Amino acid sequence: MSFLLFVRSPTVLGGTLASCLLLSACSAPAAPVVTPPIIGPDSTVHVAAGTQYLRGPIHRFFWGKHYRQVWATPVTAPVFNLRTAVPGGLTPIQEGGSFQTRNLRLLDRNGAQYVLRSVDKDATKALPESLRDGPIGRLMKDQTSVINPYGAYIVPPLAAAAGVYHTNPRLVYVADDPALGPFRESFANALYLFEERPEGDQRAVSSFGRSAKVESSRKVFTNLVYNPKHRIDARWYLRARLFDMWLGDWSRREDQWRWASFPASGGATVYRAIPRDRDHAFFKFDDGVFTHIIGWVKSNYQSFHQKIRLGDVEGLNRAARPMDKSLLVYLTAQDFQQVADSMQRSLSDDVIRGALALWPKEVYAEAGAEFDENLRGRRAQLPAVAARFYELLAREVEIPGTDQSERFVLEPTGPGQLRVSVYSLAAGRPDSLTGRRTFDYRQTRSIKVFGLGGNDSFELRGLPDHRFEVGIYDGAGQDVVELMSPTSVAGKAANVMVYDSGDGNTIKVAKPVKVESYVPAATEFDAAGWLLRHRLF
Repeated sequence: MSFLLFVRSPTVLGGTLASCLLLSACSAPAAPVVTPPIIGPDSTVHVAAGTQYLRGPIHRFFWGKHYRQVWATPVTAPVFNLRTAVPGGLTPIQEGGSFQTRNLRLLDRNGAQYVLRSVDKDATKALPESLRDGPIGRLMKDQTSVINPYGAYIVPPLAAAAGVYHTNPRLVYVADDPALGPFRESFANALYLFEERPEGDQRAVSSFGRSAKVESSRKVFTNLVYNPKHRIDARWYLRARLFDMWLGDWSRREDQWRWASFPASGGATVYRAIPRDRDHAFFKFDDGVFTHIIGWVKSNYQSFHQKIRLGDVEGLNRAARPMDKSLLVYLTAQDFQQVADSMQRSLSDDVIRGALALWPKEVYAEAGAEFDENLRGRRAQLPAVAARFYELLAREVEIPGTDQSERFVLEPTGPGQLRVSVYSLAAGRPDSLTGRRTFDYRQTRSIKVFGLGGNDSFELRGLPDHRFEVGIYDGAGQDVVELMSPTSVAGKAANVMVYDSGDGNTIKVAKPVKVESYVPAATEFDAAGWLLRHRLF
């Protein structure tokens, strides 16, 4: 969670409230000493994920009820045996994880990788060491209770029904096993989710599309902006994103994804999204006085209720916005509605009940009825959420090229309509259409086209409707910008600006098209710069 940054900002909270935060944190009891369960001959244990999150009524009033009771409820889990978990056993090879989740990477005899992901979290690792054991650290650790510790457990059957790739986590208990080797002290005596690691050759895993090559976001986005033969299956990604919203999973940064690659005609590669890390699905944050105030200011901290806040779909998707703007740029409103309608039909009441039945009976008794009601209520909203999601992305559009040569054609097709087509250029071959979309001024007010690298051409086949604000950014290379016809469809002066970096471009335009000299920002210049928008360079 990025909760840390908010707590440390008294200018946001105000002095009085900040003082209350610290007083509440100081009054929070220290975490109890947890005694490891006795491992019996049946190779199962009965253990709670986090009794330390139980708090008294005053603390809950100010800092939320959250999922504290679920954390404190003992569940039955099988003891994980590295020697027998998969045929030939597993070897621990590397510790990893984010600022809050501890991961242990495991390798089987065939080179396939798996991972143990801690059920309990500790976001205090993001703090300086001097603060970790103080009031801020204790408060930060306490707010781990906003996460349902078993949320990821029910996602696979829901994702399969929705047509979304997924990992297959299993709840296990890791005992004090000598086979952990040097990782024994750090990982023994705790609950984990054991799952496949989506990387490399996954032809044996149907939930990863049986892809022969699963790659990281950094690798895939680099391929996308360096070579137009690489492309994303945009409708597949949209389906995954609507599924995120249905689950209330707001933390969907680039590193929360892997990508299944598939060969396509002409030597092309198509990527399909594999969401991973469901720690923030089913988030429950706004049920305390202070957390409600924080959630009102930090609109990405949206709780998993029966209704999705249609007025703040932007906040729910803020973490993934750079990805959404890049990867969904050629999809239409009809695409969004078709995907939403399809998902709504697929996520039946039986599917929801079947997924919740996978929970340990103790967890289902605590949260099953609430989740059933919430998932059905949010399902009914999927078409409306998709429509709002489209509206937000359509307002200000950014269309990137690659570091190869492209031809961008901007062509008015009627009053208030502008069609943008992007073609890949290759010597000795016809231009290849890589993307096209027609924009309507009632939905879109700004269209920015970025040539990035390569020697690109920009063709204005008429002046766009003046209600569009059009920006042409040349980027690297020697580019050509040409107004093919000065006629304005709407009969009024167009609102087009050509940004010329002055590196040898040829610009053939007449009024009212404006030309402005500029120094490109790194994120506007070439493929490497574009990756900065995705925090991947």
